[in-house]
Amino acid sequence: MSNNGLRLVWVYPDLLSTYGDQGNALVVERRARQRGLDVQRVDVRSDQPIPTSGDIYLIGGGEDRPQRLAAERLRRDGGLSRAASNGAIIFSVCAGYQILGHEFINDLGEREPGLGLLDVVSTRGEGARCVGDVLADIDPQLGLPPLTGFENHQGVTHLGPTARPFARVQFGRGNGTGDGTEGAYNDTVFGTYMHGPVMARNPMIADLLLKLALDVNALPPTDDRWYEALRAERIASATQPA
Repeated sequence: MSNNGLRLVWVYPDLLSTYGDQGNALVVERRARQRGLDVQRVDVRSDQPIPTSGDIYLIGGGEDRPQRLAAERLRRDGGLSRAASNGAIIFSVCAGYQILGHEFINDLGEREPGLGLLDVVSTRGEGARCVGDVLADIDPQLGLPPLTGFENHQGVTHLGPTARPFARVQFGRGNGTGDGTEGAYNDTVFGTYMHGPVMARNPMIADLLLKLALDVNALPPTDDRWYEALRAERIASATQPA
């Protein structure tokens, strides 16, 4: 973190914010300010260069064509990859998650190269779309309670040997591979299929990113009664029979 405070970068809101994932940026910003941190939020459109000096980068979901355009521009720009090499924390959702992998299937039915920041490969599922509430147990190494979210995707994402599952589903389809995995992560890069926005439902994810960016083990507590009530309602909804 620079002397000017925490720098939060929201990547390509004009292409990758179809499902309200911009809410994740709002939650991270609010959670940081609640702890007395100075936050500089930078929204970077697809016709602008990606700054390499950010602390946390957020990437949302989008439709197939905008996803292809975003991948092309991110490869050409190179800023996000350089930021990752600098140790920045990156959190991605759905289309953004696929872009961070090695490749995915684009809107033309072709294999589209990703950024290779996560050791995953995404294909297109042949069955019904993965749509509905998700309840998932996060990787125990991350030390967080169960997560809730909403998935809406056709992708099937396979993890390579250097990617760890972000979570394992109790309810929902997750990565669509049938093995119960949901999302993927390595030391500094995270991906998930969960919308919601996922950090509005699970603000402890935002806290995790802040701790990683600040290199601290704990943050000052906040009043989370509203969030906990929402989590309880969403967990109950996910576990009720259809």
